[in-house]
Amino acid sequence: MASVVPPEEPPLLEVQHLEQRFGGVPAVRDVSFTVPHGSTHAIVGESGSGKTTTGRIIAGFQRPTSGSVRLGDTRVEGLGARGLRELRRRAQLVYQNPYSSLDPRRSVGYSVGEPLRSIGGFAARGLRRKVEQYLDLVALDPALASRRPAELSGGQRQRVALARALIVEPELVVLDEAVSALDVSVQAQITSLLRRLQEELGLTYVFISHDLAVVRQIAHTVSVIHRGEQVEWGSTAEVFDHPTSEYTQALLRAIPGQRYRDGALNLGL
Repeated sequence: MASVVPPEEPPLLEVQHLEQRFGGVPAVRDVSFTVPHGSTHAIVGESGSGKTTTGRIIAGFQRPTSGSVRLGDTRVEGLGARGLRELRRRAQLVYQNPYSSLDPRRSVGYSVGEPLRSIGGFAARGLRRKVEQYLDLVALDPALASRRPAELSGGQRQRVALARALIVEPELVVLDEAVSALDVSVQAQITSLLRRLQEELGLTYVFISHDLAVVRQIAHTVSVIHRGEQVEWGSTAEVFDHPTSEYTQALLRAIPGQRYRDGALNLGL
C-alpha cells in the first residue's frame, strides 16, 4: 500500500461539488476531493458508476453541469480553446485500451511524438531523440519506435501510451482503467512502473479502477463512487480497513480471495 501523503501538502488538484447530467439524468453527483502534489488518488466503483465521466471532466475533455475543477491556479471547467490546449501540457489522460487510442497505420515512434508535434518547435532529429528518451523511460527498447502497435503486446502498448502521455511533461496523469485489460502479472509490472515514474518525475495521478486490489497497492487516497455519488473518501488505509459505507464494504467483500489484504497483489504464481 502506498504511504499516506502528509495532509499539509498543498493540493495540485481540487474537485468541488462536481455534477454531470446527460439529458437530465445525473451521471455524477456532488463529487469532491483534493489531491496533493506527487500523490495518487483512486476513484473506484462498478461499471457505469460515473468514474470515467469524472476523469474526463478533470482532464478537460468534458464540461460539467456544475461544480469546479482546479488544477493549481487554473479553473479547468471554464477554459476556452486556448486554455484547453495549454491544459493538454499539464494534464494527460491514459485510457484502458491503448490499442484503440494508437493509430494502427502509424509507427510507435510517430504516436509517442504526436503530442510534441502538435505543439511544434521540434526539429525531426530532436523529436526522434525525445521519443527514444521516453520509450526508454517506460522500460521499452527505443528500437520499437519503428514498429506498429499490432506488433506489440498489451503491456508494451500500455507503456507506449504512458510514454506518449509523459512526453509533454504533465503535472497530472488521469489513468482510466489503465491496467484493467492486462493479465495480473503484467498489471503488477505496470503498477510498479507507475510508482517509479511518480517518484522520479514527481507525478500526480488520478487512478480510475474497479479493481480494489490494485488500488490498495498504488493509491494514497480513495473516493468510492456509487451511481454517480461519492459515498466514501479518505486515506487508503481508512477506506480499506474501516469502511463506513455499506457499498464500500460490499465491494471489499466481493474481492476474490481478499486480495486487497495487507496491500499485497496476489499474482497467483
